[in-house]
Amino acid sequence: MDLGNIRPRMDVVGSDGEHLGTVDHVDRNRIKLRRNDPAAEGQHHWLAQETIASVDGNTVRLTVPASQARQVWQGEAPPSQGG
Repeated sequence: MDLGNIRPRMDVVGSDGEHLGTVDHVDRNRIKLRRNDPAAEGQHHWLAQETIASVDGNTVRLTVPASQARQVWQGEAPPSQGG
């Protein structure tokens, strides 16, 4: 899948149609999901290019169901509070 069609703020859904997150950033071979999306649990998550099936309007559809994507996404912890 060519990531050139993916833009920030697009919805990301699993192959089952379940909402997984919102695009924050597109990298060379992966997309970063926004941490302030309710489905993100306060963390940025990365999805590999191989998990992306298609782009349909404002929606990025994955090759796997949302539950499976959650098992393999790469998390990034939120910044720590205080010092």
